[in-house]
Amino acid sequence: MDALVSPKPSVAGASPMTAEEIAQLQDTLKRCPPGTFEAACEFRRTGSTEYLTPVIVGVIERYVEREFRPKLRMARDDLRLVDDLGIDSLTMMEIVLLAEDVLRISVTNEELTQLRTLGEIRTFITAKVAQA
Repeated sequence: MDALVSPKPSVAGASPMTAEEIAQLQDTLKRCPPGTFEAACEFRRTGSTEYLTPVIVGVIERYVEREFRPKLRMARDDLRLVDDLGIDSLTMMEIVLLAEDVLRISVTNEELTQLRTLGEIRTFITAKVAQA
């Protein structure tokens, strides 16, 4: 039986993680920047939305070209996905699939087409997590 990682006091969305789940999450986020995995673990452990921004930015950074990464590291809400980060529709789908897996949410194609800025993504994902 896998050992459980004990959660902090009960928070909506918090759940203990098995060693297998931790290893799977680490493998899933292996090409993301440092801190993404740790933030994802803390989010799953506590359910606290304070860990969402590092996860979101880390997942996006994994897919953007190196030349755009400095813009993303500033993480301004008005940062445009297409114009400022060069994200096309296929890349956006890859980002969403990874975010769905890591954050345990579901995003429809219709919802996806409404997201144009980093701020919109943060707001949307925070609302999705609250619904879960």
